[in-house]
Amino acid sequence: MKISTKGRYGLTIMMELAAKFGEGPTSLKSIAEKHQLSEHYLEQLVAPLRNAGLVKSVRGAYGGYILSKSPDQLTAGDVIRVLEGPISPVDFTEEDDPAKRDLWMRIRDSIAEVLDSTTLASLNMFKDEGKNDNYMFYI
Repeated sequence: MKISTKGRYGLTIMMELAAKFGEGPTSLKSIAEKHQLSEHYLEQLVAPLRNAGLVKSVRGAYGGYILSKSPDQLTAGDVIRVLEGPISPVDFTEEDDPAKRDLWMRIRDSIAEVLDSTTLASLNMFKDEGKNDNYMFYI
């Protein structure tokens, strides 16, 4: 299963809203500028998130979007399923070889377990602790 830009950018939106949770609405323009993304594309992604009840829109001059629940109640799995559909590494049927079908099901269940146990709050804590794979080299 490969997560497309829809899932990755949707998760970016949700992490930004989680970081600002309780501070009022956040505009898509500010998220787009911060991450150098297309505001128009983010508008297309936020619609299904709103329809699924993960975010709420606030109209007005200081409007934008807010999470519908606290960041520790929303998971990466919630976001990915809305934007990418069901989690499955491959399409398999009952006619498939039982050993292969079992493998695909275990992989699917492992991916789902990681996504469903990762909250937006935990993603932001990980980000804030500065854990990344970037290295700084000095010459």
